[in-house]
Amino acid sequence: MSITAWIAEHVTRFIDSTGYITIFIAMVLESMVFPLPSEAVMPFAGFLIAEGRFSFFGVIAVSTLASFVGSLLSYWMGQYGGRPFITRYGKYFLLDPHDLAITERFFARRGELAILISRFIPVVRHLISIPAGIARMNLVKFSIYTAIGAGLWNAFLTVVGYYLKQNWHLVMEYSHVVDIVVVLILVTLAGLFVYRHLARRKPTAATR
Repeated sequence: MSITAWIAEHVTRFIDSTGYITIFIAMVLESMVFPLPSEAVMPFAGFLIAEGRFSFFGVIAVSTLASFVGSLLSYWMGQYGGRPFITRYGKYFLLDPHDLAITERFFARRGELAILISRFIPVVRHLISIPAGIARMNLVKFSIYTAIGAGLWNAFLTVVGYYLKQNWHLVMEYSHVVDIVVVLILVTLAGLFVYRHLARRKPTAATR
């Protein structure tokens, strides 16, 4: 069995065995500061739709609600805790200060529209709700932009997963190529994780 097929089988089996609750929890975390990408969840939900285990409405409704809940929690974290709270306790949520600074600049440039746009940008979408809360963005607008952006992004990933599963035999014909791409992506992500969460601590330790 190829690496791609092995990953797809085990992730899909886990989501199938635990139901919509796994999608909900994963997408709540994804919409907060935890480094859990929606690309690792939603396509496999699309797989299960293709197999008749889940429904399009159920997957998109649950994932969008979860994205909204996670975003709202982050918004309140920024609104009531502010930057002092983030600076002091962010590390416990795996929050990278550098990424937050980039997200704050993005929010400052794009304004409220950043809430909608950010759903399609890796890293930024995990953190964008915090500067919105710090800036005390209008909660109604925040909710509308979040729901629209999250709904569109989650639906896109779900549809991609659905059609991948529908054409899985074609994907497996080129499994050796797909495996190379998957391995390269995993190695790159691992390298970025080491760089972001370990290498950046060295200057801080050296100045003590």
